[in-house]
Amino acid sequence: MFQVNGKPFLMLAGEVHNSNSSTLTAMQPVWRIAKELGMNSILLPVSWELIEPEEGKFDFGIVDGLIREARENGLRLGFLWFGTWKNAGCGYAPAWVKTDLKRFPRAQLVKGKNKCRIEMFYGIEYTTLSVFGEETCKADARAFAQLCKHIKTIDKQEHTVIYIQVENEAGLLGAAREYSDIADERFAGEVPADFAAAMRAHSATMREDIRKSVKNGKENGSWAEVYGDDAEEIFYTYHVAKYIDSVAAAGKAEYEIPMAVNVWLDQGGGPGAYPTGGPINKMLELWKICAPHIDLLTPDIYVQNFLEVCDQYTRLGDPLMIPETATHGYAGSRLVYVIGHYHALGFSPFGFEELGEVAFSAGGALLGMDETDPLLSIPQNVEEYRWYNETLASMMPMLTDAYGTGKLQAVISERPDENTLNFGVYRIGVNFESRFVSRRDGICLGLQITQDTFYFVINACALNVASNDETWPHVDYLDVEEGHFEEGKWVCDRRLNGDETGLMAFSKPALLRVRLYSYR
Repeated sequence: MFQVNGKPFLMLAGEVHNSNSSTLTAMQPVWRIAKELGMNSILLPVSWELIEPEEGKFDFGIVDGLIREARENGLRLGFLWFGTWKNAGCGYAPAWVKTDLKRFPRAQLVKGKNKCRIEMFYGIEYTTLSVFGEETCKADARAFAQLCKHIKTIDKQEHTVIYIQVENEAGLLGAAREYSDIADERFAGEVPADFAAAMRAHSATMREDIRKSVKNGKENGSWAEVYGDDAEEIFYTYHVAKYIDSVAAAGKAEYEIPMAVNVWLDQGGGPGAYPTGGPINKMLELWKICAPHIDLLTPDIYVQNFLEVCDQYTRLGDPLMIPETATHGYAGSRLVYVIGHYHALGFSPFGFEELGEVAFSAGGALLGMDETDPLLSIPQNVEEYRWYNETLASMMPMLTDAYGTGKLQAVISERPDENTLNFGVYRIGVNFESRFVSRRDGICLGLQITQDTFYFVINACALNVASNDETWPHVDYLDVEEGHFEEGKWVCDRRLNGDETGLMAFSKPALLRVRLYSYR
């Protein structure tokens, strides 16, 4: 869990549009919007081109300014290092890197060609740095190390910067691997024996297709001999993970701070339809083997099967952190659910400056969105999103105390069959299809304080209580209060009773304090 001043901290965050952190002028409205949305932190890009415009000459003015203004606005930061990769491209590398193709070679999808054409994306062209550029990796690592050293110098005590993401959606679009001379030579070479052994040792948890490739190939030999049909993707992912781990290791040598890698998800199609090399679900074990200096593998989730992706990124027992997700109508309920169900470290809609204004666009199809789901085209209600953030922030000590236990649970209308919270002797049924509730973004987070006392963050659903103990079969409400916390103390805004507790249906967000009792 993230720590701030020795205490657990949940990032109720938002990620800015990429260019807004390039100047303090562009950031001025962003700080205000973050506070208006009740956020306690924001994620900001820091680009290689801005901090090292000339090789070996560093300018941390923008970094200093961002940290200073975050403190002035009472916000924490996650920095996103845009170095070798940003969305599989090299747009944020310095000019002295971009213009020296001999020292800093480009990835080649076709031998000898330094620009890539991707037919699956309407024939667009892009360029990216080669993962086999040893000088590129060294230069990136040096710059990143200097960044981390500087952050430690000015921020070790205040801890404004909570974690750093190393690169952004790294990998190669358009192919399973590069096809330069050096790439072909490496691919024909021997698979490192320690890596092959580690892959076999971790094969039990792997996705079925990768497990077969790992188990059915030779124990040693070329990449094709050891991994068969998946050889090119495993080969390239190995090199991307090793590259990024080298950058992270250089940074951690200067400042021991949590580090993450985010991922452009596999949304169908083969490698290259997504950036080959990133920590997609089927490559999670490989990344954990090859990148020991990376603490978090974090999915950027814009697809409709949001919850399935969350399951994938927690299947190995790792904590969940979501650095990017959409700002549509599900944002608020998903924020509450990932805190209550997955005990997530944080949640961050991308481009939060426009939260409340986003509508479905043709580009949504590329992100895996389904136009038939109306909530994917409905903007998130700003007042409700602020309420969710402020309410969760006011409960943070209690929530974090319950992390890793059954005292904190949640259900969501996106999983209508999983509609029960079980707290020892009590069973809380959650009805997302009540005739008194017409919304589709239902959520219920339950936090057990004592055997009989609970807090519920609830919206767009109805509650009913029952007993899990046959010897005490009857359950009723002892008292129900709707309210809020002020400086850690509960404040009752109204006491519910009679018909309102019998029905317990809510069509707008509410925080409840509930005491139950059971009897024969």
